[in-house]
Amino acid sequence: MKEVALPRPGNAVLAATAALLFCAALSHAQSASPISSASPAYREVTDETGRTVRVPQPVNRIVSLAPSLTETVYALGLQDHLVGDTEFCDYPADAQKKTKVGGGINPSLELIANLHPDIVLVTKAFNRLETVQSLENLGISSYATDPHTVEEIISSSKKLSDVLGAPEAGATLAREMKRRLADLQQRIGARPPKRVLFVVWTQPLISVGERTFIADALRLAGATSIVDSAQDWPQVSLEEVARLQPDLLVFAESHSESASPAVEALATLPGWSIVEAVSKRRVAVISDAVNRPAPRIVSAIEDLAKQLHPDAFVEKSGSNKEKIEKDNPSPNQRPTAHSSFSPGALQARIAVPGGCACVR
Repeated sequence: MKEVALPRPGNAVLAATAALLFCAALSHAQSASPISSASPAYREVTDETGRTVRVPQPVNRIVSLAPSLTETVYALGLQDHLVGDTEFCDYPADAQKKTKVGGGINPSLELIANLHPDIVLVTKAFNRLETVQSLENLGISSYATDPHTVEEIISSSKKLSDVLGAPEAGATLAREMKRRLADLQQRIGARPPKRVLFVVWTQPLISVGERTFIADALRLAGATSIVDSAQDWPQVSLEEVARLQPDLLVFAESHSESASPAVEALATLPGWSIVEAVSKRRVAVISDAVNRPAPRIVSAIEDLAKQLHPDAFVEKSGSNKEKIEKDNPSPNQRPTAHSSFSPGALQARIAVPGGCACVR
């Protein structure tokens, strides 16, 4: 009699169970596959206002609602991902070619939505909370920056690079900015600071408060503001300026040749003749990059330091001089249409030569 090998009950059960599990897994994979491919990946980050933001990954399409953020995107080498910015985003020149979505105060939400951005970049000081809330209602992520010192501008740029998926570029940029500032401090660190009045606006006369990034930039350039105010953009009386008598007046303009018209215009205004820095034409004019919390502010700081402490930059060899000029290029940009301060403050363009408002 021939023996027939029968399957052992244990093996049969295991085989059947394995087959069922395989079929169930395959069925689940087939049904889940379309859902996972249609759902974008997100990363949660905390912006500089403390908001938790869901950022799509990777970030391929960026809209900037502040000139400083547009400059930072370019400094990080991510300009090809910038699909839109504001009418005030004028640096570098290529930024003017991007699709314009209006101003920073009241951008067109329709235009922004039509650009299908992965993220919209805003600043707390320049943009409105209502804009952020409207973007959120449209399902569009926004990331806000809020630097108040030059060091915070550097760290803010680095944080932004990580959010946008370019951490290496941010680290390199931060190191270079810190190196240039350290080199500058080695040159001017031991010299007494110049007492200056930074003129933001001329009629009424408005300067900068001690807790602004511009005041911090002045300190790094070897200057100290005569204005001691906790307000960011305090109005100052001519009588107080005349009493304090600053060593120099500092203006931020797009072109240095505007210095003479600015001073001549001030000299003709009532009361300004009592300020010795005006009557004696002691004025420093620097790039309006100082008005924007972006990487280019380092160039403005270097420029001001060279005007305030020229003896610190006297070089004995031509090679060193060439290096200084290379590290401190003179900005070449078109005149800026200046916009606003923080919400509720000045919101007009320059009406008097030498006046300026900060475009964030």
